[in-house]
Amino acid sequence: MDLSLLLIAALSAALGGSWAQQDGSICIKANAQSCGECIQVSEICGWCTDETFLSEGESKSARCDDVNYLKKKNCNNIENPRGRTDVIQNKSVTIRNKDGNIKLKPEEITQIQPQKLKVTLRSGEPQTFDLKFKRAEDYPIDLYYLMDLSFSMKDDLENVKNLGTDLMREMREITSDFRIGFGSFVEKTVMPYISTTPARLINPCSNNENCTSPFSYKNVLKLTSNGDRFNELVSRQQISGNLDSPEGGFDAIMQVAVCEEQIGWRNVTRLLVFSTDAGFHFAGDGKLGGIVLPNDGKCHLENDVYSMSHYYDYPSIAHLVQKLSDHNIQTIFAVTEEFQPVYQELKNLIPKSAVGTLSSNSSNVIKLIIDAYNSLSSEVILENSKLPEGVSISYKAFCKNGVQGTEDNGRKCTNISIGDEVSFKISIESQKCPSGGKPEVITVKPLGFNEEVSIELNFICDCECAKKGEPNSPKCHGGNGIFECGACKCNEGRIGRECECSKDEVRSDDLDANCRKPNSTDICSNNGECLCGTCECKKRENPAEVYSGKYCECDNFNCDRSGNLLCGGHGRCECRKCICDANYTGNACECSLDKSTCFAKNGQLCNGRGKCECGICKCEDPKFQGPTCEVCPTCPGVCTEHKDCVQCRAFGDGEKKEMCQKECSYFNLIKVKDRKDLPQPTDQSFPLTHCKEKDANDCWFYYTYAITKNSTKEVFVVEKLDCPSGPDIIPIVAGVVAGIVLIGLALLLIWKLLMIIHDRREFAKFEKEKMNAKWDTGENPIYKSAVTTVINPKYEGK
Repeated sequence: MDLSLLLIAALSAALGGSWAQQDGSICIKANAQSCGECIQVSEICGWCTDETFLSEGESKSARCDDVNYLKKKNCNNIENPRGRTDVIQNKSVTIRNKDGNIKLKPEEITQIQPQKLKVTLRSGEPQTFDLKFKRAEDYPIDLYYLMDLSFSMKDDLENVKNLGTDLMREMREITSDFRIGFGSFVEKTVMPYISTTPARLINPCSNNENCTSPFSYKNVLKLTSNGDRFNELVSRQQISGNLDSPEGGFDAIMQVAVCEEQIGWRNVTRLLVFSTDAGFHFAGDGKLGGIVLPNDGKCHLENDVYSMSHYYDYPSIAHLVQKLSDHNIQTIFAVTEEFQPVYQELKNLIPKSAVGTLSSNSSNVIKLIIDAYNSLSSEVILENSKLPEGVSISYKAFCKNGVQGTEDNGRKCTNISIGDEVSFKISIESQKCPSGGKPEVITVKPLGFNEEVSIELNFICDCECAKKGEPNSPKCHGGNGIFECGACKCNEGRIGRECECSKDEVRSDDLDANCRKPNSTDICSNNGECLCGTCECKKRENPAEVYSGKYCECDNFNCDRSGNLLCGGHGRCECRKCICDANYTGNACECSLDKSTCFAKNGQLCNGRGKCECGICKCEDPKFQGPTCEVCPTCPGVCTEHKDCVQCRAFGDGEKKEMCQKECSYFNLIKVKDRKDLPQPTDQSFPLTHCKEKDANDCWFYYTYAITKNSTKEVFVVEKLDCPSGPDIIPIVAGVVAGIVLIGLALLLIWKLLMIIHDRREFAKFEKEKMNAKWDTGENPIYKSAVTTVINPKYEGK
């Protein structure tokens, strides 16, 4: 069989006989053969360096396990190196006032803290540190104005000619240390971007316009604090022209970014204002002019003019982003409204950039620059350099007004004013030790700022004990390995716990014979693999379950169970037999020898009605049950049970007065004068019951019943019965008479009240009818005259 297959088979057996092993201890499953391998598995893994730690049949990889579990297995020396973070340089952020007398140089101003760290990483263990950023007041600013001088920008040039002094005056409100520079661009000087006819190369404009020769990029004025000089040089500039609409602005931006010396950039806030009314060419467009070489991202200014525009293609957007970020330049795109959407998309690709709408003649350029600067400076975004393989970094932001950000928002804070302080919690984690394990340096910095945090990453790739290793140690089978960290690290071609076997001898019949129990054909009891004549027992999914023994014949998980617990939870399993804890016995340690759980409330063992076996009462009286034989569902209560005997002995009465002497002599009777003389539960060290019972004459008698510690039954009884007195007739009769009289008076009052209400209603009705009546006060309506007048019809009054 091929040797590699044999080794795989051996490893498979050591891991439990299957590569498809489910989740168990990640440390055990890694099968680490050295301390260095172990600590790379996880931050929870440790390596036991005790020489006598391994029991018979355990593999070397058993030294690598969860640290807490190694302690439980009585390992005294555990190698468990931890990562750490050391601050090397921690200069406080600068508190500076623009109106102060002390003027600091740019390099003396600190806006980020700390500045240098040394971080030691162990695989899987993150290291976290705090980063503080404070926006300094009166921080110096370098602003470079890069303008499109194609013919369409003719009217804009007139307004820019006085930009120097005007902008200088406005920026003085923000900083006392301001410098301004100027550059211009048109297009590559090849067809089809410009006309290459001799006349057009001299004057590319038509209609008798006086234009300067076309050029790609020209650095007109390096950064200066002289605003008048800016106005003077810009006033001399002339418009040029080209053929196509997109301009060669990307070539100009690249040169402005990389030509630091020629432009005069300082390590301060760097602003680049890009002013145009057209689109842009980018990588690949140069092929139209026969230019195929990619832009090299280097400075090619000769006499302040870009000399390689005809040789290198336009830069790509990604290339520009990299160079602008490397040189801490913040870009402001001042473009006309027509091209706003194009440059908005470009802004989204370039961190720390802004877009402003330029009026048709650039009259609003100063306000645009001020607004864009305020927008850019109010936001801080952290970025880091390229990380080594296997290293990750995460951010958490703590911004103004208690605002917090995580994941992508953990890198930035917005709405930061001058003097505001924000902080970030940065966590760095390594998932593996890089090849070589050499220190690496990364940087974290806020975009657009020249300051950064330098972080030296050191990796824990091996244990400290490995440095004390003994090469060719006699402990490793005559020098076949390095004895380090309590175990042998075998030389090439050797395997085994003590490097006692060659890989060529990993399988042989002679060696297998040493792995069989006498009179058995099973190798390592089918619970392990025979390696070099020694049984190496399988590992289980549960790291707490192990096979052991010379032939892996023992285990600690196949003992008897009680209550679904191994050895009842009161012992340990050794070689399939329970070793019980103190006060426990039985095959599964299920029997407790502690009798404290069998005592009843009266202090008697099982209430005197059973036996205590394995900490549980077994009741002998079938009427009684419960954990201490105190529950009797069919029994009367204590008071009812002893009522008749107490009554006959104390008062000579009751159902048992004829047999009192025979049946009721089982307790001692003590009489007291009053109820307050009865013993109270707090006065006794044994259970006591208070009783109140009634006899045939409805008289109450009070007593207590108790069983003392020496099992004597005592009854204290009040010697006088509490009988109810007869009724008092006179008060009862008087009360009845008084009640009848009162009820009669109440009824009379109610009747009188109802009559008054009725009379008032009738009187009100009469008054109403009286008011409504209409009488003729001139004559009596019932009067009739006694005279009757008869007229003769024939009488004519003669």
